[in-house]
Amino acid sequence: MTFLLPVDGSESADHAVSYLIRLVKAFDAVTIHLLTVRDPVAVWEVRRFLTAEEITAIQRAEGEAELRSACALLEAAGLPYTAEVRFGAVAQTIADYAVEQGCEVIVMGSHGRGGLAKMLMGSVATKVLHLTHLPVTLVR
Repeated sequence: MTFLLPVDGSESADHAVSYLIRLVKAFDAVTIHLLTVRDPVAVWEVRRFLTAEEITAIQRAEGEAELRSACALLEAAGLPYTAEVRFGAVAQTIADYAVEQGCEVIVMGSHGRGGLAKMLMGSVATKVLHLTHLPVTLVR
């Protein structure tokens, strides 16, 4: 069974990781893909102060930081995984990545970093539900 686990460093994402760790015990062979997606639009205001390469490096470092907690939980459980930082529209990138990697299920936190961005753009989880044909498990 191949799982996609999009994470954003939030408590909800950690709950999703813990849920997946319990879930995969029922399977003989699993593949877990950790993914965090950085939205380049979110930092448009800093483009006048930094080069595109500097912004990408900062966002990649932030993405890697978002993966750390999930990686630590999976390593502690002894589960193999891959981890990747991607750039783009978050929900669409998650849906596309799931297809690219042949994932059968997406497991994700129901509430991410949220705040004003969520209020303005809507829930990433809701958008993923609308963009994919795959089963999506939302974890509180």
